[in-house]
Amino acid sequence: MLSSVAERVYWLGRYLERAENAARLLKVYSAMLFDLPRGTSLDWSTLIDISGSHEKYEEHYDNYDEKSVVHFLFSDSKNSNSIFASLVLARENARTSREVIPSETWEQVNALYYTVKENINPRLGRANRYKLLEEIIADSQRIEGMFVSSMSHNQAYSFIELGRKLERADMTSRLVDVGSINLIPAFSGKNEEDSLIEPYENIIWINVLRCLGGFQAYRQQVHNRVSGNLVVRFLLQDEEFPRAISFCLSALVDNLERLPNDDDVKRAVSRVKRITGEVDVESLLERGLLEFIDELQISIADIHEEISRIWFSPETIQETG
Repeated sequence: MLSSVAERVYWLGRYLERAENAARLLKVYSAMLFDLPRGTSLDWSTLIDISGSHEKYEEHYDNYDEKSVVHFLFSDSKNSNSIFASLVLARENARTSREVIPSETWEQVNALYYTVKENINPRLGRANRYKLLEEIIADSQRIEGMFVSSMSHNQAYSFIELGRKLERADMTSRLVDVGSINLIPAFSGKNEEDSLIEPYENIIWINVLRCLGGFQAYRQQVHNRVSGNLVVRFLLQDEEFPRAISFCLSALVDNLERLPNDDDVKRAVSRVKRITGEVDVESLLERGLLEFIDELQISIADIHEEISRIWFSPETIQETG
């Protein structure tokens, strides 16, 4: 396979997953707005921090109100990682890779792009926004199912899966941070009794699980009430839930088996597996997630750098194998 084709389908996988993940991120916040008591506020700036776009956001917006943050993450053309921008790039990569992907997947990617384009509306209410986010997630899952069931599991498929699973691991690591009680400013830095804070904290963790489609899987695996340390352990270390980081990393290794010269990438994946597998979750939550998430993000980015260096770099041979 030409390295240019491999790179296009890799980014097709990443952009599709990125659009779905951004939709999930907005959905979990929308869900919490419905679930939390009337009058409870959420810190919308946290979504910008999680998306890693703080500096770019502040170039164009003066505050972090709900309307501005939603526009930036959903449809702002100045944000290259917005849902719509990701779908524009996914559509272009699918269009130029039609010789190696099933025709029905191209048609579905194209349809999803137009669904979002036609529904971009700054006056879209919360309820309609929530429905549109659900539609984006459902269509993204439909596209993923088409790849799995309609595409030969060859090198092109492996590059798509590398893109999807790496992007998924990245966003799951970011969503773990959503569980911080500091999302609710009314409780941040205060000394309320645990019995007062706990119900709200549990609501947040439940919505983090639902955002990832993992609430039922969590209850089946853990057989316990929802709590921060158990949810974090599940999302970092579970080997059976498809959006857990450990599962994504194992899937990366499986797909690397179809590709040549994969040793360096496998070593980079192994480093991340050690980071997530050896961490003591309880002590991690006690000292805070920020430093750990930063280390995890850097290590996940290293996997991407190795993939790019080995298979997409202009200095490498144009055939992947």
